[in-house]
Amino acid sequence: MGQRQVSSTRTIATTPEKIFELLADPAKHPLLDGSGSVLAAQNGGPERLSLGAKFGMDMKMGPSYKILNTVVEFEEGRLIAWRHFNGHRWRWALTLLDDGRTQVTETFDWSTARVPLLISLSPFPKRNKVGIEKSLARLAEMFPG
Repeated sequence: MGQRQVSSTRTIATTPEKIFELLADPAKHPLLDGSGSVLAAQNGGPERLSLGAKFGMDMKMGPSYKILNTVVEFEEGRLIAWRHFNGHRWRWALTLLDDGRTQVTETFDWSTARVPLLISLSPFPKRNKVGIEKSLARLAEMFPG
């Protein structure tokens, strides 16, 4: 993990394909979000994400706002990442384990941000680490195994 990244990994009792279907559907993102800031997918976006897809989300962190994301990494069933307007990324990596479960790593990566120093100095890395851990716990609850 890089200096300008926070992430967490958890083993989930299902296949990468089932998890990827949730990640590739923006309408399902509020179900996964452990931060409490993702409210809903905006109308008019894609139903399923792909490389280069743009999708808007209704958000709330204090005041409500809207954000546009672009999918910048995409490997079917294995990896998906999107970036915000500032260039920072949210990445989900899925690895099939021998027992049929999936190792899931979610990463907040601000090494690609336009002004990474500002994010480094902000409370977002620590706050996002907590949100990531809650998101992975929510995912585990969806597939209790």
